[in-house]
Amino acid sequence: MEQVTRDELAHDPLWVARRLLGCELRSDTGQGEVGVRLVEVEAYRGGDDPASHCYRGRTERNAVMFGPAGHLYVYFVYGLHFCMNVVCLSDGVPGAVLLRAGEITTGHDLARQRRPAVRKPDMLASGPARLAGALGITREHNGVDLTDPDSPVRLHHGAPVAEDDMRSGPRVGVTAAMDLPWRTWLDGSPAVSTYRRGGRKGPRTRA
Repeated sequence: MEQVTRDELAHDPLWVARRLLGCELRSDTGQGEVGVRLVEVEAYRGGDDPASHCYRGRTERNAVMFGPAGHLYVYFVYGLHFCMNVVCLSDGVPGAVLLRAGEITTGHDLARQRRPAVRKPDMLASGPARLAGALGITREHNGVDLTDPDSPVRLHHGAPVAEDDMRSGPRVGVTAAMDLPWRTWLDGSPAVSTYRRGGRKGPRTRA
């Protein structure tokens, strides 16, 4: 598969989010390779997005989100899990797309070893924490270049996804700008996570 280029990611996160659906993310952490087809993502901007980590400016934690595009922004949440984002826009302008869910395409056995409590195969990478866990992503991968062929984590083009097969709705679990339809997913994929408005459970949203 052809690797995604930096120029293809140097755009508004809302635009990039839709083009990430169907792409394949591959990680090789030394234990072996795991690949996933991305089926759910969520866009975040900077100073105009109160739900973004960059809303209040640049910090040591969010520095990777300020570019350049094509790098992986990894953060630790709730003291338990890692989440990962694809950095977008131009260097110095913050923006990223949170990777929320994927379908395992290769390395199924290794993904199961990493997520032993997950019973259903479709759920191995359903949700941002499970996705990062299945791929073996940790804080040490913060800042890796997804466009570099020698990177331990790489982003590749997949089969194109038709616009008619995409759905959009509110982002999950945020307490600010919660009604913006900046989450995008592949309709019909069993790996798409359950929608939780502001941290509360609710039905999946369709638009």
